Amino acid sequence: MILRPALLVLALLALSFTAAAAEPDPVVKAQLESKGTPFEIDDDGDFQIVVRLDDDRTQLVWVRTVTSETTHHKVREIWSPGYQSATDNFPASVANDLLARSQEMILGAWVKQDRVAMFVTKIDADADADTLDEAIDLTALAADEVEKDLTGKDDL
Repeated sequence: MILRPALLVLALLALSFTAAAAEPDPVVKAQLESKGTPFEIDDDGDFQIVVRLDDDRTQLVWVRTVTSETTHHKVREIWSPGYQSATDNFPASVANDLLARSQEMILGAWVKQDRVAMFVTKIDADADADTLDEAIDLTALAADEVEKDLTGKDDL
């Protein structure tokens, strides 16, 4: 299928549209509670979770309330920070490292959010509690690995 430039722009805008703040998704809330996952609600209505990875390390994860849609897909994003740059641009070695790591991932990839490298996992917005729980864990593990390797710190 070939998209004309104007249609491509509209399609990309539709994919990236999100609201500034939203009511927390009651289904996600119930799923997190059913798994015994402690969370807080942030100012955007997203679920903020501190994942305990072991006795020494934790990782901050957000499950977005707002979902994105295409014609046939509705997805929910799970975010976790792994690296923060001192400048607006990531060093080339860091950017290349993140691209290489993204290639190895089954779910999720690295994205640049201002000065922060975020690991973002996208799952079906209607995923069940077990799928959401696994995606949270995988997101936390991927972000924490980069955090350890590139910064040597626990939580940016």
